[in-house]
Amino acid sequence: MTKRINAKYKIDRRLGVNLWGRPKSPVNSRSYGPGQHGQQRSKPSDYGLQLRAKQKLKGYYGNISERQFRRLYQEAIRRRGDTSENLIELLERRLDAVVYRMKFVATPFAARQLVNHGHVAVNGKRVNIPSFQLKDGDEISLIGKIKENVNVIASTQSNERDVPEYMTVDHKKMEGKYIRGPKFTEVPYPVHMEPNLVIEFYSR
Repeated sequence: MTKRINAKYKIDRRLGVNLWGRPKSPVNSRSYGPGQHGQQRSKPSDYGLQLRAKQKLKGYYGNISERQFRRLYQEAIRRRGDTSENLIELLERRLDAVVYRMKFVATPFAARQLVNHGHVAVNGKRVNIPSFQLKDGDEISLIGKIKENVNVIASTQSNERDVPEYMTVDHKKMEGKYIRGPKFTEVPYPVHMEPNLVIEFYSR
């Protein structure tokens, strides 16, 4: 087991949820946390609930850094409208998140790696920044031999999840289009997310 996969499963165990809805998640067989105190349950405080909501949302997007996550929160506040909705939209506009949503890879971690290694183009120009914010109408495509990668092909053919309605994708050409930013209710999270608690956490 690689360090990346191991870290992913640790997030599942620590939070006690199958964060990405994957059949191999250890939570499917052990719903309690790791360690000798993992099965002990206590009622969390308001702070504990807010922290857990933040950890779930951060973890889902490949466990992005606290610095990046706080920056997204600050941008969500700056924008007009509901801050929770703004935060979710900003997360769903990340290039690595869209590569994952388009099913070019099986996990958000693999999506970040794919972008980092320069295998993804936006509007025909190579972009290797996973946090790159996409605009409505941007076209995303895979570059070169990665289109023939067995893992990429297997991911596009998987029935594990569907491509959401706020983007389109052609898996034969390995390209797609980001149509628009989604509403919170449109995002296909396998587990219940609470962005309102995340906002409360940072607003303390």
